[in-house]
Amino acid sequence: MDPKIVSPSRRNVLRGMGGLTAAGFLAACGVPGGGDKPAALTTPTAPASASGEITLWMRNDDLFKVFQTVVPAFNAKYPNVKVNLKGVDIGTKLAPALISGSGLPDGSFWEDDQIGTHADRLYDLTQLMAPHRADTLQYKLDTLTINNRLVGVPWDTDPGLLYYNDKIVQDAGVDPTTLTSYDALLEAARKIKAKNPKARPIPLEQDNTLSMMWYSMFLNQQQGFGLVDASGNLTIDGEASRNALNWIKTVVDEDLGARQKFASTAQITMLDQGVISLVPWASWFIFIPQSGLKKTTGQWKVANLPAWKQGGARSGVMGGSSFVIPAQAKSPELAWLFYEFAVYSNEGYTKVFSKNSVYPTGLNTVVPSVKSALDVNKPLVDKLPQLGGVDNWGISASAALQIPGGFRLPSWYGQAAKYLGANIQQLMDGKMSVDDVISKSTADIKKNLIDRN
Repeated sequence: MDPKIVSPSRRNVLRGMGGLTAAGFLAACGVPGGGDKPAALTTPTAPASASGEITLWMRNDDLFKVFQTVVPAFNAKYPNVKVNLKGVDIGTKLAPALISGSGLPDGSFWEDDQIGTHADRLYDLTQLMAPHRADTLQYKLDTLTINNRLVGVPWDTDPGLLYYNDKIVQDAGVDPTTLTSYDALLEAARKIKAKNPKARPIPLEQDNTLSMMWYSMFLNQQQGFGLVDASGNLTIDGEASRNALNWIKTVVDEDLGARQKFASTAQITMLDQGVISLVPWASWFIFIPQSGLKKTTGQWKVANLPAWKQGGARSGVMGGSSFVIPAQAKSPELAWLFYEFAVYSNEGYTKVFSKNSVYPTGLNTVVPSVKSALDVNKPLVDKLPQLGGVDNWGISASAALQIPGGFRLPSWYGQAAKYLGANIQQLMDGKMSVDDVISKSTADIKKNLIDRN
């Protein structure tokens, strides 16, 4: 992948949106080169002998401020390690630094969909992660395992959830507890539109990247993998893909969808006016009812996604990020100690996710990737009156635990939106059939991304 070409991440998308607060949206992931594999980090450093200085890159946003609160707690255990957290534009700086080997940090936050491109320039953390594997969501381990090397420390999980306007749903004669299948979601949308002809209950995205991420959520929810299977074979022509694309086409054909950019002024207006009322989307949608709506904010609630078949998963994944350690880092062992503490210790993940000066109700746009942190009976965040006081933590945590394993992000994923995402847009425009999207996307991705690599 050309280091100058960086796909829009969900945090980049959120950061550019007007109308909502920054704190609301920005919480919203040996010697390398050639054919050589970097050496693995294998031996943990004991607290008593840990000494030195590390520089860790974070996005320069609210999350950076939150992780600063972890440093004093880390230093209580590792007093001789100086931690320099630095807020940078990781999307433009990390890849070139990895390629040149110049100006590298000892560790960095990174979006999951970018990691695979530069996996050969990152430390293999397989052995260090061994004690934590059983406590980590399997899909994150699968996402970060590239050529049998685990190259990242899993951080956040962005489960898919169903947000809905409870008043509008019930006024249309729909029991919200019945929204357990995608057919039921379509039927609810029909009833809502029958009651209000101006309604377009389900949002349809105008951005190539977000529409591909939305489709990918449906895909991995159905069969556990994304655009490729465990062997790297494209799945765009599979049953799960056709199910997802046909469902989207039905929304379009029956005029049940409102076509707007995510969190745009136009979409927020539609949400507040009751035009949009059924939103299957990533967990980070939560800040729209929490911070962006005025008229309908207390009417919204959240539940698990519908399932594609009876007994199927009621969650997929739509985004995610992790921490990586460059293979040419000066103090990789010390970087590992910080990430292990921040991600896997109760004190570390509690400081990041629970109430603090940055997030007064807790960091609720995402959830941890650590199973022990996802205790539905021990919420890390508060219930929100904007969501009717429902147990948003318990729903998000249970959704994360349901995400199927086997999910893979091919190294070219970040570039696929210009083909698959664009074709899904054509489907929404009524200019492509499902078969057209499948055949053209498959051909484009093979020619321009797979064969080229």
